[in-house]
Amino acid sequence: MKVVEQIKKPIYDEMELFEEKFTKSMFSKVALLNRITHFIVNRKGKQMRPMFVFLVAKMLGKGKINDRTYRGASVIELIHTATLVHDDVVDGSNQRRGFFSINALWKNKIAVLVGDYLLSKGLLLSIENEDFDLLKIISVAVREMSQGELLQIEKSRTLSITEDVYYDIIRQKTATLLASCCAIGAKSVKCNEQELQKMQLFGELLGMAFQIKDDLFDYGEEKIGKPLGIDIKEKKITLPLIHALKKASQSEKSQIINTIKNYNKNRKKVHELIQLVKDKGGLSFAKDRMEEYRKQALELLFEFPKSEYRDALELMVNFVIERKI
Repeated sequence: MKVVEQIKKPIYDEMELFEEKFTKSMFSKVALLNRITHFIVNRKGKQMRPMFVFLVAKMLGKGKINDRTYRGASVIELIHTATLVHDDVVDGSNQRRGFFSINALWKNKIAVLVGDYLLSKGLLLSIENEDFDLLKIISVAVREMSQGELLQIEKSRTLSITEDVYYDIIRQKTATLLASCCAIGAKSVKCNEQELQKMQLFGELLGMAFQIKDDLFDYGEEKIGKPLGIDIKEKKITLPLIHALKKASQSEKSQIINTIKNYNKNRKKVHELIQLVKDKGGLSFAKDRMEEYRKQALELLFEFPKSEYRDALELMVNFVIERKI
């Protein structure tokens, strides 16, 4: 059995029902919009975020969930999908999960409007059902994600990202969304404040590990189809590179900065930079930090009683770290 299927096993029925509810939540009277949302639903990814909502809710709710849990998962997925559609426009990306992106097929104007529509549907789903506590959690996450992306752009322009700033960026742009999934799952089953805070922190720690893993892919650790050195080409300063800069001599630092500023599209120079980062221990340093976040996340998780839902969350943590894509 594949790992994702094992993770889904305790929430299989809930995920099936969720897909029905999620599809209905996107319905519109505009035929073009329905064609596009149908395209989105049929090309969905692993649906990790709703899985977190259901697993956390069932773990804390002793196997029981409610309509708020389904709405929370739908709101997360609607708003997350909206941000992905907008990201593809911002990045000028023509592909998403191996398929053409919305902007590639229907152009930027329609893609932006579709993103806006999905965002509004997510907000209305919460407001109409008076799930204001859940709406606050996801709204804070969207604010943090926007700030994180803008902070990364600002710092990339001056190439002034320190290790602390990097952690700030990935906490905001990636970890906060996984934290909100876990918090919404917990909140939907009326957990206590301590449980809520623990699950929110669990999601944040896992999100930090997830993003470091993503940044390691840029250095060719796995053959995943992602172009080698794409972060360097986009002048994104990630943890392996930050560590290499810290360990480099003055002349090596100048060489690194020169490559990022002036030769980031030169394949030979980018490959040389990747090798330098490896030689300076950048990859092993980033892996150690990733493992620390995994350890902290699992320690928090193991404070809860053992159950099939906790086991599935443990599998999820390890899958995030060991995934090949």
